[in-house]
Amino acid sequence: MQLLDILTPRRVDVVRDNDAGIRTKPEAIRRLAELLVAGESGLDLGEVESELKKREDLQSTGVGGGVAIPHAKLERLDRILGAVLLCPDPIGFDSIDGRPVSIMFAVIGPLRAPGEHIKTLARVSRLLRDDGFRSRLVGAESGAVAFDLIAREESRPQP
Repeated sequence: MQLLDILTPRRVDVVRDNDAGIRTKPEAIRRLAELLVAGESGLDLGEVESELKKREDLQSTGVGGGVAIPHAKLERLDRILGAVLLCPDPIGFDSIDGRPVSIMFAVIGPLRAPGEHIKTLARVSRLLRDDGFRSRLVGAESGAVAFDLIAREESRPQP
């Protein structure tokens, strides 16, 4: 599976100068939940947000290097969905390295597909491990530009 199978341009957002009022981890989780349910009938915003928060309460998904990968599983979901939120003005996320994050790539998937969920998280992690790519992504002017950057990176041959 490619990340473009779970991501659409509509679910990628860039918040410049925190103009959307996203200054905290809960605000970022809320925006990611909004992005995840965009265009998805049958998905409840409150449920998605709640499940992402529950996972964060267990342990921060801030993996270091300015990246967080919030994720959750939902019973009623029949496929994996992804959303990306970029905050060039980083926010605190209780990351493993103590640094704030600028890149948040959220993943939600069906409760009954744990293997696919883990593979998706690994794929996201591989995508975001390159410092240069992360820098280009954070510098994206818009969600559409960020989506295109992800699409180009995904199409590159993997070592």
